[in-house]
Amino acid sequence: MPHLFKSQNLIKAEDLPSPDTKLDMLALCIERLGAAGYVYIGMDHFAKPDDDLARAQREGRLQRNFQGYSTHAEADMVALGVSGISALGGTYSQNDKSITGYYARLDEDQLPIRRGVVLSEDDRLRRDVIGRLMCDFALRFDALALPPGVAFASYFAAELVALQALADDGLLRMDADGIEVSLKGRLLIRNIGMVFDRYLGQPRPEGPAPRRYSSTI
Repeated sequence: MPHLFKSQNLIKAEDLPSPDTKLDMLALCIERLGAAGYVYIGMDHFAKPDDDLARAQREGRLQRNFQGYSTHAEADMVALGVSGISALGGTYSQNDKSITGYYARLDEDQLPIRRGVVLSEDDRLRRDVIGRLMCDFALRFDALALPPGVAFASYFAAELVALQALADDGLLRMDADGIEVSLKGRLLIRNIGMVFDRYLGQPRPEGPAPRRYSSTI
């Protein structure tokens, strides 16, 4: 994302490996680290079988937040420093990105928060869905806190249509009870989770914005 990180302008896009090569590299990492005794937790995380992360995943207790996989992701987090992101209750907030602005707010006895958001019930539900898929590589519909009297198939009707294309590619399996990600699908779990992110394709009144997240492949 060179529009956010200026030093990345030094990297030529044509010099980067292709998506297929990147997937081959990840598969090689999983193979080599697996042979060395590590467990593939997901995405870019590996752990020894007796590590807390590996045990939590086996026991269905693994969690995830914007910092990565965790056994205590539900805890409140207060960020210190420039650009730090806090998670308190049902809110997210980000500190000022500039050192000048950060200290100016502190000098005025103000919290150095630049922006924030209060999560809606829909945000919380979608966070739970994405988190379970990324942590368990599976999702049981009856384990979700859906609105009373609302079925998963109706609430996420558009998402199920989009997931069918991924199922056709062998990345996951779906039935009336839930979703199970295949071994191949685990390499692309971000793409599967992104289906449930309603903000990604949301139009902006000011027009198209630069991409705000890194490539999945």
